[in-house]
Amino acid sequence: MPDLIKVAYGQTGKSKKTNAFGMREMQERAYSARTAQYLLIKAPPASGKSRALMFIALDKLKNQGIKKAIVAVPEKAIGASFSTTKLTEQGFFADWTVSPKYNLCTAGTDNSKAKTFLEFLDSNEQILICTHATLRFAFDGLDEKKLNDTLIAIDEFHHVSADGDNRLGEVMKNIMAKSNAHVVAMTGSYFRGDNVPVLLPEDEAKFTKVTYNYYEQLNGYEFLKSLGIGYHFYTGRYFKKQPDREMSALEEILDEHKKTIIHIPSVNSAESSKEKYEEVGHIIDALGDLESQDEKTGVLYVKSKRSNRILKVADLVNDNPKERDKISAYLRDSNAPDAIDIIIALGMAKEGFDWPYCEHALTIGYRGSLTEIIQIIGRATRDSNNKSHAQFTNLIAQPEAETDEVKVAVNNMLKAITASLLMEQVLAPNFKFKLKEEDDEEEDASAGSARDDDENTIRIRGFKLPTSQRAKDIIESDLNDLKARILQDDQMLKAMPGNVEAEVINTILIPKIIREIYPDLSAEDVEAVRQHVVVDSVIKNSVIEEQGGKKFVRMANSFVNIDDIHIDLIDQVNPFQKAFEILSKSVTTQVLKLIDEHIQAIKIEMTEDEAVMLWPKIKEWIGRTGEAPNLQSYDPKEKRMAEAVIFLREQKRQRALNEQ
Repeated sequence: MPDLIKVAYGQTGKSKKTNAFGMREMQERAYSARTAQYLLIKAPPASGKSRALMFIALDKLKNQGIKKAIVAVPEKAIGASFSTTKLTEQGFFADWTVSPKYNLCTAGTDNSKAKTFLEFLDSNEQILICTHATLRFAFDGLDEKKLNDTLIAIDEFHHVSADGDNRLGEVMKNIMAKSNAHVVAMTGSYFRGDNVPVLLPEDEAKFTKVTYNYYEQLNGYEFLKSLGIGYHFYTGRYFKKQPDREMSALEEILDEHKKTIIHIPSVNSAESSKEKYEEVGHIIDALGDLESQDEKTGVLYVKSKRSNRILKVADLVNDNPKERDKISAYLRDSNAPDAIDIIIALGMAKEGFDWPYCEHALTIGYRGSLTEIIQIIGRATRDSNNKSHAQFTNLIAQPEAETDEVKVAVNNMLKAITASLLMEQVLAPNFKFKLKEEDDEEEDASAGSARDDDENTIRIRGFKLPTSQRAKDIIESDLNDLKARILQDDQMLKAMPGNVEAEVINTILIPKIIREIYPDLSAEDVEAVRQHVVVDSVIKNSVIEEQGGKKFVRMANSFVNIDDIHIDLIDQVNPFQKAFEILSKSVTTQVLKLIDEHIQAIKIEMTEDEAVMLWPKIKEWIGRTGEAPNLQSYDPKEKRMAEAVIFLREQKRQRALNEQ
């Protein structure tokens, strides 16, 4: 199956160039906000967040009255990104120096490390590195006032949650409420897979946000010029021979000549055989014959059955601490593409894992978290002179008829589609949208369409602009995160493939979700945010062509002059239809039938707003056909109109009863 997404980039080198202080573009942007007490840095993998934190922390320690800096990472391996670094060699005013005693991302229990953490607070040392777990343990019984004049930096901040059962989230809430500590939060993706907000709106509003997007990062690379994202399907087991084919789905997808990270399915997923070590064995068998293992490094040497060359394989699935530490140390110290060919992992090699030579991230089994997908893709999108193309492949089990898991499998597939759609939008250049007013006409006539700030600025008639700073921040920094939350909503997943009118999706479902996520927004700002979500999604999924000096955008199967776009026209387009249509061209008729049956079987709760909106269409239907819409129709839109008729009748009956 061809890639759902293929994006080419400009190789400008901009994102890798450094200024007089040794800062790359993203780091310079983050450093400009260094005086904020609460700072949220949202930037993709490999953009340099760890070093950006070093610059900011050192300035706070020297110039802002901060006495100590504590950096917390999700797992020990990521702690290496914050080890001692000589920044003065590139022009900065100080070096980042970590005492080995207070680098707690080493062997040992969290309880013993928590004791060292508390010792650090009373010591003369300034910098400590620890895991999220150590931070949580250390806070049991700790007076938050001990953290006054301290910087707390949380890497992979999406691990925090506003859920009351999330201990890290509770720790962060207490730090902000009961001390004057500064907080720097860093993440490559701010949305969680469970749809729980990272922070409550009132806490999130306290953060100054610095955003550096995927497009800026990848377009500014030196070597990498394209990225492909594909979803492929298999039946039975991924490591067994496929029906009517000579090899397994894994063998069909796996290219031994590409530096590859293979993530096997979670042991709790339907795709897993529940025997993770055996799955590693099946992958090695797919590659060739295991000849030996290096006792010092843990590297497996496998003779390829395709080319007879020796492949170097790293097994990160092995739970044996001694074996895991050996291979992890080898990978950490490797500085050449030839050091390893294939990495097999389960929970590791996702967040913060630095193997710049990786060309292919092959993930087996559906991933429920969009964050996890973006993190895994990030393993392959580091810039390196050994590659010009990066590839993410998700190998997913096809739902089979006559099984109890069909509904789950189909729902997983729909979520996979939404993940691909979101990634397509994350990887594209950002557009700026402005209101097109009547007095713009004369300027357009004299200056042409190029009058706008830049080529990515589009003016729209009837477009609503935000009135509060909160709404402006959401639009400028959180739009992709908001789309992720919308796309993960159960009602939206059921509506996305086109069985609900576009206007209902755009004007009923989307604002409802926005109100749930941002209850503090006024009605006017909910509408402004809604319009930006819909417009950005529609435009990014539309074809834009230039003819005769004017730009035309293809919407609803017709080209419209970009100068004539009105918000009412955009609201007639399903912003999330494209990904489903792309996928529907590539999967089997049987799978599409299962998806259709699944969608038809699920009833979407009707609201009065939706029923009222459908009423003109119902009247038009009756006038055209002479019959009321049929509840048993195979046409989902006719069926929905029939449900609206029943709903309105029930509403009318209830009102009549209340008036008696």
